[in-house]
Amino acid sequence: MKKGLLLFFVLTFVISILVPNNANSQDEKIETCEKLLQAPFISNGQPFRAFLTGDEVAEFHTTFLNGSLYRLVACSAKNEPIIFSIYDTNRNLLFTNEEHNNTNTWDFKIDGSVECIIEAKLDKKLATSGMALLYIGFKNQLEN
Repeated sequence: MKKGLLLFFVLTFVISILVPNNANSQDEKIETCEKLLQAPFISNGQPFRAFLTGDEVAEFHTTFLNGSLYRLVACSAKNEPIIFSIYDTNRNLLFTNEEHNNTNTWDFKIDGSVECIIEAKLDKKLATSGMALLYIGFKNQLEN
């Protein structure tokens, strides 16, 4: 019994040393993404995340309110570009970063409150799978 327990602890220790820990690397990428949403923008507190493979497209729903200045930030845990598009509920395209060199941020102001659909996907030329992260922030009205 003691030999089995000792062997278990030794194997656990060896595996923990040999297996690379990517969690810190991914946390750093998330922090980098969050840095793009600093003052004067305030996060809405609801980051959108989806693990994507191949041709998968993540779909997120949100409402943008009249008169607010927003910033949308898109990034991935492995620094691949995320292609995102914003549609109204009738599927009219409002913005896509594909037309803007796959920029990872977009600042915009909405006239009238509108429910929107945000689609996010990987650039198939650069990645076959990965985590898409989307953050939405709004500008403090006192600083407008």
